[in-house]
Amino acid sequence: MKAARIVQVNQPLQVQELQTPKPKGAQVLIKVQSSGVCHSDIHLWEGGYEGPHGLFLKTTDRGVEYPLTPGHEIAGVVDSLGEQAEGFSKNEKVLVFPWIGEGLCPACRAGDENLCDKPRSLGVYTDGGYAEYVLVPSYKYLVKLGDDTDTDTSAPLSCSALTAYGAVKKSSLRPNDNVVIVGAGGLGLMAFQIAKAITGSKIIAMDIDDAKLKEAKENGAANTINSKKEDAVNAVMELTDNMGADAVIDFVNASKTVETDMQLLRRRGKVVLVGLFGGELKLSLVTMPTRAYRLIGSYTGNITDLIELVSLAKRGVIKPIISNRFKLNQATEALTMLKNGKILGRGIINP
Repeated sequence: MKAARIVQVNQPLQVQELQTPKPKGAQVLIKVQSSGVCHSDIHLWEGGYEGPHGLFLKTTDRGVEYPLTPGHEIAGVVDSLGEQAEGFSKNEKVLVFPWIGEGLCPACRAGDENLCDKPRSLGVYTDGGYAEYVLVPSYKYLVKLGDDTDTDTSAPLSCSALTAYGAVKKSSLRPNDNVVIVGAGGLGLMAFQIAKAITGSKIIAMDIDDAKLKEAKENGAANTINSKKEDAVNAVMELTDNMGADAVIDFVNASKTVETDMQLLRRRGKVVLVGLFGGELKLSLVTMPTRAYRLIGSYTGNITDLIELVSLAKRGVIKPIISNRFKLNQATEALTMLKNGKILGRGIINP
């Protein structure tokens, strides 16, 4: 089988010929039809993240090994099953839950494998979906899609939409609450749809790109703010009767954006941090208890969340926006375009 692999960080991905895996036990081999291109793939490609005090946090220090086939948003059809795999049949269309844990830590035992102490996520710690086939460790990580389901729009459900869904849930929004969603890229666009569908809150989109803000308005945002052209704090205060936002969901999560987030909050407000751009934050510690602020980290979601999302998608309540499609030999181009902000919705690799 062919796979686009990160052989060396910051170097073009190489399309290599690998042996096609054979599933054993509960394993299932999936023929990949669609693999989403995610910002975290860029961090894997670059070899790390920006940490506090300008430190570079290497992916290899977190257990990532190269060469690696990235790609964790995977939809396709069942090719073959191990002898213990149940409930699925050949050629059945499925979505893969990639946030796999080791199964024994407290998070895994509680059903939150995405927060495992020793994660084994597909496309991060094991080979993923930038390939013609991917080996899934167990049939329990598959979600049925239905024969008439489009795999391109389904693939982002397992990360882009799942991450947005988890963040919206953690924001605990109620009808008529004001929420500022920072970043109108692939995750932000899903968050606008989800927040509108399940919370009844008033959504304010914030970005520095007018084209992305236009998409935000079309996907559920009631108001938009270009923080490059106007004072974001004043704009939010005007839209919230000078009370501030009940919640801010930050899909950028860089030093500058989070510093602004903290100024947008009303009393009892919360900031949900999702993006991985990184940096550090200085806090006014006395205001944290006196204004009862909450600072929350959010990382993807569990498989129950994914099943709920697939149901929403099947009913047409949400629909990921696919703006670009690539072949395996265009994987480097796909990552470069995403890094440079040239992909408005989601890019998909079709092996």
